[in-house]
Amino acid sequence: MIDKQLVAWGSSGNIIREIAEYGAEQAKKGETVYNFTIGSPSIDPPGIVRETMERYLNAVPAAKLFTYAPAAGYPAVREKIAGYLTKTHGVDYRAQDVLVTCGTSTCLAVLTRVLLSGGGRAMAFAPYFMDYKYYAEAVGSSLIECPTEAGTFRLDLAAAERALAPDVQMLVVNTPNNPSGVVFSRESLTGLAALLERKQREYAHPIYLVADGPYRELVYDGLESVFLPELYKNTIDCYSFSKGMSLPGERVGFMALRADMDGHDDLLAACMGVIRAFGYICVSSMWQQVAADCLGATSDVGVYRANRDLLYGALTEMGYACVHPDGAFYLFLKTPEPDAQAFCRRAMRENLLIVPGDAFGTPGYVRVAYCVDRGTIEGSLPTWEALAREYGLK
Repeated sequence: MIDKQLVAWGSSGNIIREIAEYGAEQAKKGETVYNFTIGSPSIDPPGIVRETMERYLNAVPAAKLFTYAPAAGYPAVREKIAGYLTKTHGVDYRAQDVLVTCGTSTCLAVLTRVLLSGGGRAMAFAPYFMDYKYYAEAVGSSLIECPTEAGTFRLDLAAAERALAPDVQMLVVNTPNNPSGVVFSRESLTGLAALLERKQREYAHPIYLVADGPYRELVYDGLESVFLPELYKNTIDCYSFSKGMSLPGERVGFMALRADMDGHDDLLAACMGVIRAFGYICVSSMWQQVAADCLGATSDVGVYRANRDLLYGALTEMGYACVHPDGAFYLFLKTPEPDAQAFCRRAMRENLLIVPGDAFGTPGYVRVAYCVDRGTIEGSLPTWEALAREYGLK
């Protein structure tokens, strides 16, 4: 028999992609569409990426360049990543602490299966990326949704302490945050690390902090993006080159375990077991090498900052209530009616495509991905203003 839960997930689809596909169909009809749904970078990768790719294509024989890579990634790639993390963040890593993956999604799916298959639950701060919940449910577990501060979405340590039940095995932290754009402060994250240390002693088992960090270079206004393994030894750093390096379609990332974390060897071996058993193997031979040779290079995040300033300034002037995004490339807007899905449907009739916050565990908000060309933002403003007048915001 086919698992009915899998059928339900597959039938329900992904609301972000469903709305985006609607927009694509409207565009085919010649309609002007303002699509703010998918967090896919609109700016080019840094020039060194193309130069490195061309060097590999021209200098390495195809039989070697396009062959299967080792399941854990090329040793030289793992060595470069470990060296970069050590030098950049001051936390010691070795090549054997790093696994090359198909982006952070693979990291999260693998770690959820490793840490929750034997029982226990995951926890995340709302709003959160919707797939966290599916990863937990796929292994027969569940996700505890911990609220953040109302209206600001900053960490609420008192709420975190209440939510950290004895069966929590992993806590996923995403900063800069998708969908809110909030960057958690060093002070709050230090407090969270202290809380986890205390709860580990109280519950007599490790609580692993999974740092979902693909946006960590996308921070504005001089704010700090804290490297979580620096604060808490039982942290697994998960990273993707999709956002900061503008390589979403190449599906390259990694997970890195601190050498001194509890259960390091068994955890690493279990991750490799899941990678093999579920087919998460052999990340693109060329692209993992290209990415490793370009470590530290980022796209021009100033473009996103300018987009943020334009959109945030215009929408707040129109009367919308928005959380000020300090990082990533999303704006989280409080809807002018309680039902965010109804507001999205109303906007969709004007070909303004946004995503309801219900999908991120936070009803009453919508996510607006401003990683688009400036013309899309400028062209959408009259529609935003018309909706603001309709709802009595102006």
